[in-house]
Amino acid sequence: MKAVMIVLDQAHYEMIVNDLSSLNIRGFTSWKEVYGRGSNEGYPHYGSHAWPSVNNAILTIVEDDRVPLLLKYLKGLDEESPHLGLRAFVWNVEEMI
Repeated sequence: MKAVMIVLDQAHYEMIVNDLSSLNIRGFTSWKEVYGRGSNEGYPHYGSHAWPSVNNAILTIVEDDRVPLLLKYLKGLDEESPHLGLRAFVWNVEEMI
């Protein structure tokens, strides 16, 4: 099992949540209004007057074989709108209940 943390511009949220089902990914937890700035490019997401956009975050635990499909989908979405900001991080899940 893998944990995939997706940090995304709020504009991507509805589409990603809806498309998780088509990737056979049912369960997830999400956070709204996550603030930050990318390490390379893109715009800050501070929810301020100068930088009004905000991020959301989604955490999903998936079978190992779902990870490449999910990352391919997210990479394509990021390439369509690179300045919005979208990142995904994958961690091993050692144990869970």
